[in-house]
Amino acid sequence: MNRQLLLRSSLLLLILSLTSHTEAQSNSTNSSTPIPSVGASNIPIIPPMPRTPFTAVTPTQKARNPGRHAEFLYRITQGNIDLLFLGDSITDGWPRHGEWSWLKFAPYQPADFGVSGERTEDVLWRITNGELDGIDPKVVVLMIGTNNLGQCRDERPEWTAAGIEKIVATIHQKLPHTKILLLGVFPRGAKENPFRAKIAEINKTISKLDDGKTTRYLDIGNVFLDANGNIPIEVMPDGLHPNAHGYDLWYAAMNPLLTEMLK
Repeated sequence: MNRQLLLRSSLLLLILSLTSHTEAQSNSTNSSTPIPSVGASNIPIIPPMPRTPFTAVTPTQKARNPGRHAEFLYRITQGNIDLLFLGDSITDGWPRHGEWSWLKFAPYQPADFGVSGERTEDVLWRITNGELDGIDPKVVVLMIGTNNLGQCRDERPEWTAAGIEKIVATIHQKLPHTKILLLGVFPRGAKENPFRAKIAEINKTISKLDDGKTTRYLDIGNVFLDANGNIPIEVMPDGLHPNAHGYDLWYAAMNPLLTEMLK
């Protein structure tokens, strides 16, 4: 299995390298043609299609970020993963922007499979296309859903919650010995931001997935708020993504339950 994953990840990386070389040649021979801006992450912004009750629970047709997917497949070939993090940019940023708290997970051979910009359907594609194959982590920490709301203004909270539930079920199906620590979607924006009420509705629904055994639910959103219910810039400078202090708060709030689940 590991040999197949190594070959698959190496092939993906080769294809990406060849594609980048071809695009570079094309751009050099046609310098008058403007190159579309895709943001600092170099990931194209994909305009979402109108949402339906089925969108959040149906895997996408391809990886949002093939390069990251190839990196994750390669990581699987490198050794044990006892602690796996799944999510979007909030998860993805931890090893870089919260390095000191991330290092505290080192005894558990952690892996961060977070991808910027992802929605529930993107995670479903990844975990059904190799990212849970050949591993047997003790715990998967899952936090996803904010981009369903932020990118898709017609998304309904119950649709996002259904997508999260589908991810939880898929993880249990593919990793029957693994426990899931399901985190409530973190707060975003100002206290009056309409996302807050939608996030609260999502979290109320997914909290019911806690069975006290293989799936545990934890809502730590309040640790990111001040006394007035707002998110200080000292915690999340943009009102969405934690900085180093924000990741320290995340670690401290989550660690007691996570430590219990890792025993």
